[in-house]
Amino acid sequence: MFGYDAARWHAVLNDLPAALLLVAVLFDLAAAATKRESLMWAGIWTLWAGVIGGWAAVVAGKLASGTVEHGEAIHEIMDKHETMALLTMGVFTVVLVWRLGRRFQMPTQELALTRALSIVGILGLVWTGVLGGRLVFDHAAGIPSKTLQAEIENREAGHHHEPGEEHEDAAPADTGKAPYTHPPGTPPHSH
Repeated sequence: MFGYDAARWHAVLNDLPAALLLVAVLFDLAAAATKRESLMWAGIWTLWAGVIGGWAAVVAGKLASGTVEHGEAIHEIMDKHETMALLTMGVFTVVLVWRLGRRFQMPTQELALTRALSIVGILGLVWTGVLGGRLVFDHAAGIPSKTLQAEIENREAGHHHEPGEEHEDAAPADTGKAPYTHPPGTPPHSH
């Protein structure tokens, strides 16, 4: 759809739900600290949106896992990433259903428990993101082998500049940093 495959849809759908779930927990903690009902409602609505979006990201990730070229290393991390995503979304779904089921009339102990579960959910969210980052940045998951090979060849070929011309994205020579390289899949070009 729109030229996107499952892996790209998964990438598109990841960030907003993660941000919404984090903000929902922050709203809830702020509501607990200030006793402001408006913050409680902001937290509930944000939690709703985060849970719906989070499950959409999980579904897209599951679809992507069956289409991404991969070897054993990616497969192992992908399984952990999927498990953490399911556990994390399970935690946030339980918190949402619990709060809705109690119609927000929860004793202090139950509120404290749902807040603790939400914090556990945030930890799960962070670890899920770390694993997803490893897939993409350490193992190039989602990059077709043909595209990756072309990018490797492009990087090895390098590119040149005319005398006096500086590449504005290149790191200064005295920093020891690697020069700028174009993202995988970018067609080769000369300056």
